[in-house]
Amino acid sequence: MKFYISTSGIKRVTISSSAAGKEFPATATAPATRRISSRTFLPVVLVLGILLPFLFVRIAFLVLESAANCSSTLDCIGWGLLGGSDSSLKLRDELTRALLEAKEGNVYNEEGIESFDELVREMTSKRQDIKTFAFKTKAMLSRMERKVQTARQRESIYWHLASHGVPKSLHCLCLKLAEEYAVNAMARSRLPAPEYVSRLSDPSFHHLVLLTDNVIAASVVVSSTVQNSANPEKLVFHIVTDKKTYTPMHAWFATNPIKSAVVELKGLHHYDWPQEVNVRVKEMLEIHHLIWRHYYNNLKEEDFEEERQNKRYLEALSPSCLSLMNHLRIYIPELFPNLNKIVFLDDDVVVQQDISPLWELDLNGKVIGAVVDSQCGDHDCCRERKYKDYLNFSNPIISSNFDADLCVWLYGMNVFDLEAWRRSNITATYHQWLKVSLENGLALWYPGVFPPALIAFEGHVHSLDPSFHVDGLGYRTPEVSEELLEAAAVVHFSGPAKPWLEIGFPEVRGLWNKHVNATNKFVRKCGVMG
Repeated sequence: MKFYISTSGIKRVTISSSAAGKEFPATATAPATRRISSRTFLPVVLVLGILLPFLFVRIAFLVLESAANCSSTLDCIGWGLLGGSDSSLKLRDELTRALLEAKEGNVYNEEGIESFDELVREMTSKRQDIKTFAFKTKAMLSRMERKVQTARQRESIYWHLASHGVPKSLHCLCLKLAEEYAVNAMARSRLPAPEYVSRLSDPSFHHLVLLTDNVIAASVVVSSTVQNSANPEKLVFHIVTDKKTYTPMHAWFATNPIKSAVVELKGLHHYDWPQEVNVRVKEMLEIHHLIWRHYYNNLKEEDFEEERQNKRYLEALSPSCLSLMNHLRIYIPELFPNLNKIVFLDDDVVVQQDISPLWELDLNGKVIGAVVDSQCGDHDCCRERKYKDYLNFSNPIISSNFDADLCVWLYGMNVFDLEAWRRSNITATYHQWLKVSLENGLALWYPGVFPPALIAFEGHVHSLDPSFHVDGLGYRTPEVSEELLEAAAVVHFSGPAKPWLEIGFPEVRGLWNKHVNATNKFVRKCGVMG
């Protein structure tokens, strides 16, 4: 058998064999097979890939619409595919209207539906209308939103609670140092050495005051100040602590002496104040505790709905608001009767530049020199904190005496003219307002040291250059540029995330870590550096 194929195509097939040869037309015996070329196949696939998703979405909408408007899904789909543009617009309008009408607390706001897949299964199985779909979707999304908000609130609460405890490493350090004080005579050596006692009240030296019960924090303040001072031999540090911290604090500075500066350490039990002062201090602490208790007892769940309100209440109710060392700031003139001008430093600061110009600063008759929390150097453009963030301006006693939009000044690095303070009535004003708060339901300001200090020092504040003091490094998002941070003379870890805590931020913790004496055997054993 032979096939004959012409160059112009198959027109005739000739079959020859040994028996006979016959000729058949090609169309009669072997129909030609047509092949689809790649040039035809590829455009078809592309067109289908574009059209099918739109077709799927269109059919889905029509299926939903058919549940409400059509007796037959197939009829509704067929009508919609052929000419259902009006129905699509109608569906869109109905869905929009249903979503706008959906309100939280509706009858469909049950706890059963937890996911979108579950919602779709219920809608398709029960053939419910579009309005029901909108109501249930809104209810489900509202529940999810509340869960996310609740989770964020709890996370913030736990984060603040983590800042209230004493880390195991710091507790270990105090125990080791207290033991060292008991067994090592050097740890009990006099502070300062006898040859430096005359400097303690000499006005020609630069006197710094710390009120703290944190050993490692105090060491960082002292070492960072000395390291960055142009004249460290002129520095005299006066550290006041409580009775329980006195022995470990003494052991630290006795066994880690500062060669170029003088350190004086006193415990509160060393002071022999008049009975009148003791009564006032006790009264002050009692009223502050009552204010704290008032806010704690009246705390409600809705107080945590807004993140800003949440942060305010958590900070106000922190244990530091009841700290004796914090509240004794108002008694600095009584603590140091022989000093005239001092620089006060919080224990959560790091000194980065030479601060000796602060002692030469003219306060123009004011009592306190402080950086005003402002971006432009005056009281009209606060960064965020104003008097209304600390005082209760819904009370007429506060609103009639103070300006709610006035910028606050920063507490933590301050220059005090103690002579001017003694001539003023600041401490008496402080106590007077504590009594006013007690007589008016304890709700004139939020708990803490700073609100009554704002009132007591009103009119006695001299504004310092903002580069002297940058605060807020203990908050989640410190809004401080790197340039301002590097140029700051003092950086302040105000806020819950102290650098010695695990929740401290790695981005700024290095500013504090580099001044920790990592070579100390107790620091290494207790894992203070992590």
